[in-house]
Amino acid sequence: MNCPAPVEVTYRNMRFLITHNPTSATLNKFVRDWPFDDGSSPSTQIVDDWLSLVNIQFREEPGCCIAVHCVAGLGRTPVLVALALIESGMKNEDAVQFVRQKRRGAFNSKQLSYLEKYHSKMRLCFKDPRGHRNNCCIQ
Repeated sequence: MNCPAPVEVTYRNMRFLITHNPTSATLNKFVRDWPFDDGSSPSTQIVDDWLSLVNIQFREEPGCCIAVHCVAGLGRTPVLVALALIESGMKNEDAVQFVRQKRRGAFNSKQLSYLEKYHSKMRLCFKDPRGHRNNCCIQ
């Protein structure tokens, strides 16, 4: 299989490495494994677990990079990264475009439909002391 090279997607204080299947030499660098069917969208539980990991990781280690993988790095991985961007305040269509600028060919039609319909709960944004949502992400 001819897989695209890994790419870094950076937005605000978040950094993601989109890659294809890890090798046995790099497998130990991946902390979590939440499989879902190729070409599909993640379950609510996977989304919740993913966003929780993103939130915790960037709070505990500002400036770190989260590596995310699937078989080719074109579907499931970009969906998870796009969800993090959307939850940090980016518009759904902008998140898709932002990821596609780095990872050409990302998302199939089913995944695009899922992302278009996805409703952000702003889980990766915080409120300022007055209770207003701030545009900054995960502080």
